[in-house]
Amino acid sequence: MEVRIDTGGKVLEGTLTLPESASSIVLFAHGSGSSRHSPRNRLVAKAISDASIATLLFDLLTPEEDHARFDIDLLAVRLEQATVWLKRRPETRALRTGYFGASTGAAAALVAAAKLGEPVDAVVSRGGRPDLAGEYLPKVMAATLLIVGSLDPQVIALNEHAYAELRCTKAFQIVPGATHLFEESGTLERVSELAVEWFRQFLVEDPERALRSDEDET
Repeated sequence: MEVRIDTGGKVLEGTLTLPESASSIVLFAHGSGSSRHSPRNRLVAKAISDASIATLLFDLLTPEEDHARFDIDLLAVRLEQATVWLKRRPETRALRTGYFGASTGAAAALVAAAKLGEPVDAVVSRGGRPDLAGEYLPKVMAATLLIVGSLDPQVIALNEHAYAELRCTKAFQIVPGATHLFEESGTLERVSELAVEWFRQFLVEDPERALRSDEDET
């Protein structure tokens, strides 16, 4: 269904999919220059909803705010506001929450997850820039999966740096033969499989997070 998300001054357009048996929901944070109509995110969203997990694809910015598409803090605030909006709706307020971020949207998802804390149980990043989450990385509590294409060496390096900063339950997956946009045959489908597996584990089957601290690793 098409929805309008009131953020208190700005109204954002979105598409909400609610499978009948859903117990959790994944909000999508797209990258710079993209929108809720992104064919890549829509393909992943369909795989997630086919797994009986609800999805919300929405535009983090209004058309006149296009200049702010690299403003990670603003994108994160919009993701937080959309999460609060869902918690106020009777049909979604009880659903466990996860984020799927692409490109700069991955950084926004991690910042929002760090700021919101326990309301967010899982985050998946596709070809993302989690490094742009900066000081928020060690504060993320949500179980986080970073997915990068094997033919995207610069982004692999940036993800490795961010991965080292995370103190939550985490995993790093490299998809063979994939470039930054995962346009190669079968690569986006593999992203979908990995995302569904992660969200099933941390949103559906076992929502409890096994937090890891520096002391645990020593």
